[in-house]
Amino acid sequence: MIELFRSFSHWVEGFADSPWAIVTLVLNSFTESIVNPIPPDPLLIGMSFINPNLALVYAALVTISSVLGALVGHWLGLRFGRPLVFKFISAKKVARVEAMFHKYGSWAVLVAAFTPIPYKVFAITAGVLEMDRRPFIVASIIGRGARFFLLGGLIFIFGEAIQDFIETRFELLTVLFSILLIVSLALGFLFIRWRRANGIPLFDWEDSMETSQEPGDRSPL
Repeated sequence: MIELFRSFSHWVEGFADSPWAIVTLVLNSFTESIVNPIPPDPLLIGMSFINPNLALVYAALVTISSVLGALVGHWLGLRFGRPLVFKFISAKKVARVEAMFHKYGSWAVLVAAFTPIPYKVFAITAGVLEMDRRPFIVASIIGRGARFFLLGGLIFIFGEAIQDFIETRFELLTVLFSILLIVSLALGFLFIRWRRANGIPLFDWEDSMETSQEPGDRSPL
């Protein structure tokens, strides 16, 4: 089974320099968020090294198609429920995923969208648990976008000089960057809560607007 998976993965990667490369990339990314076990990263990397100037364009295509596929997965989970999830993973793992959702909410989707954790499982489970689509979409865009634009951005900037690093340390790179992303978002969230709790406007222009709208400052009609 593992050999079959590797053979299919290499077959998909072979489209990197073909006329069907973009179509294959989009289809692979879309279906990977629903049922396809082959991640789009290898094909994205191959295509980006062939055309480094288009690396960010490829990253955008992968992000969009992946999030659209996740929305389909969300709908399937909402429509068919837990029996559909059980087709992918065991009941024990389903319970673990659901526990992560109950504890972390949108953060669970964001982490799964960025790291090598099976994103499709979280997309479908989000539908099963009737997670609101808006935070689901936001978390998916941030996670998927960060993952694919990280790859595309590195190749766009450094080109072939970074090829060995990406191919040999990609998983480590995603884990480290995911930790950085989560910490940054958490600090930003805490900072916003602190400012609101102390009655401090988030932006200077909010204070200016409130001042300009005070009754004493209004000119008579």
